[in-house]
Amino acid sequence: MDTKKNIVIVSACRTPFDKFGGITKDVPSYKMAESVICEVIDRVGVPKDKVEFITYGTAIHAEVGPYVNVPVRQALLNAGFPATTNSVTVDRACCSSMTGLMWACREIQAGEIEIAICTGAENLSNIPLMVQGTRWGKKLGSLNLYDVAAGFSYPGFGPVSVDTDNVAKEYGISRKEMDEWSLRSHQNYFKAYEEGKFKDEVVPYVVKDAKGNETVMEADQSPRADTTIEKLAKLKAVYGTESITAGNAPGLNAGASAVLIMTEEKAQELGLEVLAYIRDFSCACSDYQNIPTVPALVTNKLLERNGMKAEELDLLEINEAFAAMPLVSTKIIANGDEALMDQLRERTNVNGGAVAIGHPMGATGLRLIMTLMYELRRRGGGKGIACLCGGLAQGDGVLIEVK
Repeated sequence: MDTKKNIVIVSACRTPFDKFGGITKDVPSYKMAESVICEVIDRVGVPKDKVEFITYGTAIHAEVGPYVNVPVRQALLNAGFPATTNSVTVDRACCSSMTGLMWACREIQAGEIEIAICTGAENLSNIPLMVQGTRWGKKLGSLNLYDVAAGFSYPGFGPVSVDTDNVAKEYGISRKEMDEWSLRSHQNYFKAYEEGKFKDEVVPYVVKDAKGNETVMEADQSPRADTTIEKLAKLKAVYGTESITAGNAPGLNAGASAVLIMTEEKAQELGLEVLAYIRDFSCACSDYQNIPTVPALVTNKLLERNGMKAEELDLLEINEAFAAMPLVSTKIIANGDEALMDQLRERTNVNGGAVAIGHPMGATGLRLIMTLMYELRRRGGGKGIACLCGGLAQGDGVLIEVK
C-alpha cells in the first residue's frame, strides 16, 4: 500500500439490521442505502458535491433488480447527490461492500479522487418469488414459483452450509463449540448494547406505511436475549449437515452501511477528525468448498506483508457467516499454538457478531470495519483486522489503525 498517501475514515454509520419479515420487509435495500449515504456525510458536515465517488455492495441482485438497475446510481440521485457523482455497484457476494471500499482506496491511491463514500445494502425479506416459464406463454402445465433465495446454494456446488460443516469437521470444530460461540455472540452483543457501544454506528431507520404512519427501528432486531446453550443444542441441523443449525448461523437480514473515506490531507483541509487509518487491504480465494478458511488466508496475508505477528493485533472482526468461520479461521491463524488461538478468540467479535447482529450480505463488510474501528477508539487505539468470507470461498480483509 502506498503509505505516502494516507487514507483515513472520518465517518461511519449503519441502519439497525432487521430480521426476516421484520419492520423493513417491504423496503428495497437501495432505499436503506439512501439514508446512510446522507447520514455519513451529514454527521461531519461534508457537502454532497464534495463526494467524488460512491461504491455500493450488494449480493442478491434479484432483490433490487425488479425495481431498478444500477442501484448505487438510483440511491445517490434520490438522495440528492449531484448527477456528476461517479459510482459503481459491486458484487463479490458477502465481501461486496468491503470490496467496494478497496476499490475506492485504489482510486485515491491512483490520484483520481480524494473523497469517497463506500456503502452496501441488502434486504433478504424483499426478495421476490419468480414465476418460471411465462415470458413466451404456456398453454398447458403448472406454473412454478421459484424462490430466488435459493441462490444461497451455488449451481453445480453443494450448499455453503454443507461445505462449512465439512470443513469444520476437518479442523476438529464440534457442534458444541459452534453453539457455545453462538451463545457468546448474543451475550457479547447485549453486554455491548447495554453499555451503549452501538450508539456511534447505528442510526435509527424510519419506515412509513401506505397511510403515512411511521415505525422507527432503533436497534438490531435479530439478537435474542433468551438464548441459552440448552436451546441451541435442541435445534435440528439443516440441509443434511451434522452441525449447522439456525442457531449457529445468522438469519436472513436487512440493513445498510456506509463509510466516508478520504486522504489525510483532505481531512485536515476540511477540519475533520481522523477516526482510523486504513493501513492495508487485500483479498484471497481458495477451492470453492473451503469457505470457512478464507478469513484466515487474507488475515495471514495482511500480517505477513505488514511485518506483523498475529498476537500484535489488538482486535479481530471475523464475520460469523456461520459460527464455524471465526472458529476455523482463528485455529488456522494460530497454526497449532493453542495459547495464541485462545488469545485470538478472546479478541475476536468482542461486541458480538453476525449470529446475533445479523448478516445482510451487501452491508456486512463495512459493518465489520466500523464495529472494529469504534471499539479500538473506545480502547484508546490499536490495530485490528476486519475480514470475511464470500460465496465460493472468496475473502476480503482490511487492516486499520486507530491512534
